[in-house]
Amino acid sequence: MYPKDTVRRCKRRLCGFQEISPVSPAFSLDADKYENDPELEKIRKERNYSWMDVITICKDKLPNYEEKIKMFYEEHLHLDDEIRYILDGSGYFDVRDKEDRWIRIFMEKGDMITLPAGIYHRFTLDEKNYVKAMRLFVGDPVWTAYNRPADHFEARGQYLEFLAQTA
Repeated sequence: MYPKDTVRRCKRRLCGFQEISPVSPAFSLDADKYENDPELEKIRKERNYSWMDVITICKDKLPNYEEKIKMFYEEHLHLDDEIRYILDGSGYFDVRDKEDRWIRIFMEKGDMITLPAGIYHRFTLDEKNYVKAMRLFVGDPVWTAYNRPADHFEARGQYLEFLAQTA
């Protein structure tokens, strides 16, 4: 766990994304109509999000809850973008800025975020201990997380190049 003063907080997507993401990172949608939302369908089509599922993270719904919560909170990266749309509840994505400091992003119902491939991040629930989220992928889902250090992956190198260009 990191000391509280090392985590810079921001309300949803309102700070820091120019520092961390080459992707248009966030949308605010009407989560109550996600099953038939033309705006969500438009985003999925434009960005080629061809695969999706819904996960509910709470003790009563998620098998191996304690193990999964620890896994989500372990600092890691993926080789593909991570796209999440919060349908209910809330939680936090922590991501690293250019100086390798944490930025804490509060996500709540209606928020959609794209974390680029190669960014170190983690996820945790807030005090309500509940979130229902849509997971979206371009193509088939890839669930592999690579815990830090994972700097040898091409996706990490590409992400670091992006950060260097925005300096």
